Amino acid sequence: MSMTIRMIRFGLALAVSAGVFATAAVPAGAQERVERRSILQLLFGTPKRREIEPEPEFRKPRPVVRKKKTTAAVAKTPEPAAVEKLPDAKVVLVVGDFIAGSLGEGLIAAFETTPGIVVERQSNGSSGIVRDDYYSWPDSLPALIAEKKPALIVISMGANDRQQMVVAGEKEKFRSEAWTKEYEARVARIAAQAHEGGRPLLWMGMPAFQSSALTADMTTLNTIYRAEVEKAGGAFVDIWDGFVDEGGKFIISGSDINGQQVRLRGSDGINFTKAGKRKLAFYVEKEIRRLLGDAATDGPGLQGDLKDLLVVTTPTEDAEITKTQPISLADPALDGGTALLGGTTLKGNGKSLREKLVDKGETADAPLGRVDDFRANKTATP
Repeated sequence: MSMTIRMIRFGLALAVSAGVFATAAVPAGAQERVERRSILQLLFGTPKRREIEPEPEFRKPRPVVRKKKTTAAVAKTPEPAAVEKLPDAKVVLVVGDFIAGSLGEGLIAAFETTPGIVVERQSNGSSGIVRDDYYSWPDSLPALIAEKKPALIVISMGANDRQQMVVAGEKEKFRSEAWTKEYEARVARIAAQAHEGGRPLLWMGMPAFQSSALTADMTTLNTIYRAEVEKAGGAFVDIWDGFVDEGGKFIISGSDINGQQVRLRGSDGINFTKAGKRKLAFYVEKEIRRLLGDAATDGPGLQGDLKDLLVVTTPTEDAEITKTQPISLADPALDGGTALLGGTTLKGNGKSLREKLVDKGETADAPLGRVDDFRANKTATP
């Protein structure tokens, strides 16, 4: 134990003496820069310092501002401005079921800029010809005609009529003989009421539907409508081809009135889109304009006394004008003429330039100096 203590003391003495010697030997300026060591460092040496690697600096990425792509605005066709209707505008009354309701919307849009036409839509979506206990068109139509005083009536109904009908107290199945006979009588009665007094009547037929069975039944009903309406003096408007493809099958999308491919029917395969309603009206609109004439002219029109300012007169006949049968300059012999007006006589071989070209391949010489003048001697003849 005493030996260990002696060695520690001896080491301390050496360390002290070495420190004094080093302090005396190093200049004052250098002493300030020397780091003082502890006793343990003098005995066991200074441990090597581990170099601490600096932590890598992570730079936050700059936020990238992406420019939003500006899509070119598609120029929409402006909707035609509604025109004020004339006080004496003719009323077109549209009656029927939900198909007639769609037709009415389309006709309102079609005649929006027509001051002489007012479209009145009086439809009942669930009505028809069979269930007169729910809604009876023969009972309601005369009152509507008296109230609206229409110049023309458009009817479209039948989409709800695929059901049994009570005939003489008995329930008859759809398309049975008794059912068909009664249905024809009811259609004829409604058509006669609408056409009373010679009022123009248009009955629009049913379109095709997504259900093949429903479509087949509509063709049968359309046959009845056409026959009975024409007997009553009205006109049947067939719209079938506008809503089927070339093979006669139902279509959801097709051409609109401008020839563009659009969706015409709803997802249920029954109702119509806005474009489909306008296409329905397209077929009926043509007949309305034909029947109502000047009243169906688009535009502001002439009102009041302005119509009297237009005076149309026939041109007076000039006595000095001499009338003569026209003749051909190249070949007057073909039409019986031999001379031009004024006595100038034309001489020819009786063949036109076309006949010469077809028969013998002869062509007339190009005028002198023209680019296609290939004659060797281009001297003008007196």
